[in-house]
Amino acid sequence: MSMLEIKNLILSANGKRILDGLSLDLHEGYVHAIVGPNGAGKSTLASAVMGLSGYRDITGEMIFEGQNLHDLSVDERARKGITLAWQEPARFEGLTVRKFIRAAAGDMTDQAVADVLEKVGLSPLMHMPRAVDKTLSGGERKKIELASILAMKPRLVMLDEPDSGIDIESLRRIKQAITVLKADGSTVLLITHSLEVLGWAEHAFLMCCGRILDKGDPENISRYFKDRCIPCDHKNLPQMNGDMGNG
Repeated sequence: MSMLEIKNLILSANGKRILDGLSLDLHEGYVHAIVGPNGAGKSTLASAVMGLSGYRDITGEMIFEGQNLHDLSVDERARKGITLAWQEPARFEGLTVRKFIRAAAGDMTDQAVADVLEKVGLSPLMHMPRAVDKTLSGGERKKIELASILAMKPRLVMLDEPDSGIDIESLRRIKQAITVLKADGSTVLLITHSLEVLGWAEHAFLMCCGRILDKGDPENISRYFKDRCIPCDHKNLPQMNGDMGNG
């Protein structure tokens, strides 16, 4: 069953099409991945689904659980269970980790906050009183953001480059958290150009130049991306003459 149906999505910026007639379906309860080179439009797609400012002037359809998202605000989309974790998590001066996670998920006990922090490999005793600010490392902020998403139990979570700027142990914890999200009933969309992260998915899309070029088994998509997209010698302009091209 499709949770999200995107049909012929077009978004332009500065006279250039970033999303160029893109269509895809996300099936409920799966871990999906979108892989493609930098500049393919992957993060733009996630921002359009979330309805962020600067990404709302679109044509086409985005149908989430039977409802068109076009006229819904970011807050309304969030209330429907859609969330986006950015490649570079936000900082909130003066807001403690405890309050940040509670704000994301509503009223929670300290024990519930501690539980989600432990699931991402952070010490509740050390991190609950800390501020979500520059004193935290990038990996810590990424794991705290993921802990808040675990607390929310969203219907659809989009993770933009979840492996960016983190160490091997943090990467392992994030992979475990994705397993927890799936077990809790969330549908997950990984946005990546990492072959390792692509391997976490059950279904994958190959994206270039604002279009979905192929979809299917992550292993097949990974092989094509590794052998033909990564060595691509031109500026993100694939040949489209009955072939997926070189980029």
